Amino acid sequence: MAFLISNPSRRNVLRGVLGGMGATVALPFLDCFLNGNGTALANGSPLPVRFGTWFWGLGMDKAVFIPKKVGADYDLPLQIQSWKGVKQHINLYTNFNVIADGKPVIDHYTGWVALRSGICPASHGALADPSIDVMVADAISGATRFRAIDCAATGSFADTYSYRTENAKNPPAISPEEFYVKMFGPEFQDPNAPEFKPKLEFIVRRSVLSSVSEQSASLKKRLGASDQARLDQYFTSLRELEQRLDLQMQKPPPAPTCKAPVDYKPSKINQGTEVESVAVRHQLMSDLMAMALTCNQARVFNMTYSNSSTGLTKTGLDKSHHTITHEETQDQTLGYQPVNSSFVVKAMESFGYFVKALASVPEGDGTLLDNAVVYAHSDHEYAKIHSIAGIPMMTAGKAGGRLKTGLHVDGKGEVATQLGLTLLKTMGLSQEQWGSGALRTSRVISEIVA
Repeated sequence: MAFLISNPSRRNVLRGVLGGMGATVALPFLDCFLNGNGTALANGSPLPVRFGTWFWGLGMDKAVFIPKKVGADYDLPLQIQSWKGVKQHINLYTNFNVIADGKPVIDHYTGWVALRSGICPASHGALADPSIDVMVADAISGATRFRAIDCAATGSFADTYSYRTENAKNPPAISPEEFYVKMFGPEFQDPNAPEFKPKLEFIVRRSVLSSVSEQSASLKKRLGASDQARLDQYFTSLRELEQRLDLQMQKPPPAPTCKAPVDYKPSKINQGTEVESVAVRHQLMSDLMAMALTCNQARVFNMTYSNSSTGLTKTGLDKSHHTITHEETQDQTLGYQPVNSSFVVKAMESFGYFVKALASVPEGDGTLLDNAVVYAHSDHEYAKIHSIAGIPMMTAGKAGGRLKTGLHVDGKGEVATQLGLTLLKTMGLSQEQWGSGALRTSRVISEIVA
């Protein structure tokens, strides 16, 4: 027998007796849980807002990438023509600068680190502050199974741009098959299942982790300072894992549009570096990520299309994209490097697909993308000369109505960290400033704030 509580809310449950013991079953996400407009929960709480990043290497060609028109309804030059169906979701930021602040410019490194952390690194491998996604995850990821989800369509574990320190990088899933198992494999708990029963292995693992962490205090007393710091970092990771396991022992919150793939068996994708293969892997991962987000697996996500010194190739070419950026001469008639440009075109096609995948999932009175913001950027502006002034950046999504979209913003030489600060504030972090040295800023990009 079960009894339904009156005045339903998301916390209401069916309470009854099963085998002589008390039992509770959470209600599914019914229409009555939303307000009359479908824009928030019935109690006024907003729908969750997600934050993500998207990265591609080796920049762009200004002549065929930067629109002539600033503001709304911007034009689409050759390299971004593929955005035609999704341009209304995308803000493009050009002419924003990374300033080296007296430090050496490290090829394929300084630019992306500055855009991710607000700091120009002193040397290759130096990552002094957490990447922006980690900062956001610290603030908003307490109620999801994964703190963040990371993917690299390149097929390499090394291709991550998410980190807490140089010794604590977040490894990505590198194949659609691996990503599917991680998101929807045996440990996945269907948020819309009518009944819920914690799995025994979660309970065992949770108790084992607790017993281990309780011994840390006595162990630390016998260690030096550096080992104590390493142990603290280790047990911080364990505590995060415990929190994830705790969530696995609770009924997930309902997610009305969550439809986990059934018997997902993607064909084996060539793990090579050809852009054709990378594009297919990226598409599969994009579709899976969209469903993982709507199934409340995470609220922070990262996607790598190509790495910063990308070795992507194309069928019929005997050189990699990176080599071509340096060896291909500029076509005097066209005004750009045509082969290099073809790689950028493919990258932007994939970004457009990623945006469309998020925009295709309905949520409330809008879409998953409406309740998210994606921060995309590269490592250089013009890779042939390793320039870091004017590195292209984009955002997609309205962040729950907090951002305007469909704009081309000319930075007019201002520091690029203004976008990072704007996004941190958009996600609710109390950041008055962001960045270090010449990159420190307290200014937001007001044109995009709704």
